[in-house]
Amino acid sequence: MKSDLDLYDYWPYENRPKIVWPNGARIAVWVAPNIEYYELNPPANPLRAAWPRPNPDVLMYSSRDYGNRAGHSRLLEVMDRYKLRGSISLSVALLDHHPEIIEECVARNWEFFSHGIYNTRYSYEMDEAQERAIIEDSINSVLKATGQRIVGYLAPALTHTERTMDLLAEYGFKYTCDLFQDDQPQPLKVKKGKLISMPYSLEINDIIVYNGLLATPRRYGQMIKDQFDQLYAEGADSGTVMCLPLHAYAVGQPHRIAAFDEALDYITKKEGVWLATAAEIADYYYKNYYDACQSDILARKAG
Repeated sequence: MKSDLDLYDYWPYENRPKIVWPNGARIAVWVAPNIEYYELNPPANPLRAAWPRPNPDVLMYSSRDYGNRAGHSRLLEVMDRYKLRGSISLSVALLDHHPEIIEECVARNWEFFSHGIYNTRYSYEMDEAQERAIIEDSINSVLKATGQRIVGYLAPALTHTERTMDLLAEYGFKYTCDLFQDDQPQPLKVKKGKLISMPYSLEINDIIVYNGLLATPRRYGQMIKDQFDQLYAEGADSGTVMCLPLHAYAVGQPHRIAAFDEALDYITKKEGVWLATAAEIADYYYKNYYDACQSDILARKAG
């Protein structure tokens, strides 16, 4: 049994190569709507049940379906108001189930990245051929439907195998959202090629906040502001990244959307904020900081 993930090296926050985002911005903010599809009665996984109640779990299924039918429209309206482009964590099966949602996002020039095929099918116990098939299906299906070649990955329901990161690098992905160790991008240890971890700010994921921490909408809005204020202050020394991971069936509820709106209003009024997609952040980092950061990591390890 491994005592460490061995996916990245220990890299203290202090004295890293300084990051400055475009136009002198001190913080890069990206929004990640998880646009997902859940199956009513998915194939069983030996390590994790898809639903907490016996199948068919009509209650939970329909509550998730709410996001694609009602919550998504509210989320679009708010993000449009602030001219925010999303980076969509996509259940790729949604291309077939709700192509109209995909068309709305393409029209807004949003980024797509893979969140697996269904959010009710997990990577646990997959063999290499199965995992390759999911990655290839994601690349080919999104390219065919949108013209985009996806470069990011978030494993379905945050599940992955020991080979996932190596496969992503092999297939030319630029970033993964499956690691939560930092507030700046970090080069990862893969067998060949390059891959970085993209900060995904799991602590302010709306599902974590609402279902795990049982926060009120106003409390959630304040948490977003507090997260932003701290990273904005630290970004004066070296640029930070803040992600807003969202689910339309959560943040898109009528009693919750106003608090999210107010939080975006707060963030977008600040100077020195780069409102970007995850792919744009990754590209800028690779071009300007990857080599310096990788060299710094190796030098500290050797010393």
